[in-house]
Parts: sequence; C-alpha cells; structure tokens
Amino acid sequence: MMNAIVYTSNTGFTAQYAGLLGGKLNLPAYSLDTAKRELAAGAEIIYLGWLMDGQVKGYKQAAKLYKIAAVCGVGMGAGGSQIKEVRKGNAIPENIPLFTLQGGFELNKLHGIYKFMMNTMKRTVGKKLAAKQDKTADEQDMLDLLLHGGSRVSEENLRPVLEWCKK
Repeated sequence: MMNAIVYTSNTGFTAQYAGLLGGKLNLPAYSLDTAKRELAAGAEIIYLGWLMDGQVKGYKQAAKLYKIAAVCGVGMGAGGSQIKEVRKGNAIPENIPLFTLQGGFELNKLHGIYKFMMNTMKRTVGKKLAAKQDKTADEQDMLDLLLHGGSRVSEENLRPVLEWCKK
C-alpha cells in the first residue's frame, strides 16, 4: 500500500507535480527532508526528483530509506524522454516504473553552480537550437523555455503516472 509522495525540488516544478499527484491519489506529499521526520523507514512511496544531467536528485538517498514503487524525474525535456539514460544513470532497477515529466525553466530561481551551468547551457544549446532549420515541436518548445522560461507542469503530463497507479 502506497504511503506517500516524496520529492526533491530545486525551483518548484517538482514540488508542484508532487502536490498534484498527492491530491489525485489522496496521499500526503513530503519533501525528502520532511519525509525523514514524518515517514517510517521502509514506507512505500512514489519518488519525484528534479533532473540534472540525467541524475534524479535525491533518488539514491530516498532509495536507502524507503520502498520506492515508482520514480518520476522532472526536467526540461518532453515527458517520456530520456528514460533509458535516466534509468541507467541512476541505477533504477527495471522492475521500478520510471517516468520523465516536463517541468520548466526559471533561470532566476537557480543559484550558484546550477545557475552558472544552466546559463552556459542556455547560451550554447539555445544558440544551436535557434540556428537549426526544421525544428521538431519538442525542439521549438525547448528553445522557448530556454529563451523565455516558464512552466510546463500540468495534470495532463501526469496521465501516464496516474494510469500506472490505477493498475
């Protein structure tokens, strides 16, 4: 039986998804730090973490504490992208469902090294995407996020996770 949604968020997009998912499933949503105080070790959870360079932030720590039923990585890319890379890069077992969700991008909410890294990515990837002819819809969306920021958090993006939960 699922006990909670646990998440690690940097700029708030993952926290928004955790709140939406918790509301849909009638489960509490806790940040990983709060969960350590509120949830017993071994509780069954769905874990959501923000993606940085293919890493689901907080996943390894959460996996040591809880029984993870599913993992959601929240990043800038389209939902369902990078599954193979994220699974491999985080050593998520094949028997644990993995979902990637498109969150958003707000450079002004980042600090320190993350701000520096994303500013560099914005310049390099943004320049490359802007120059590319015949962009796909996903590439155009990524360019828009890089140039203008914004959120892509939506209940619709959670549909694959909710469908899995119904099974």
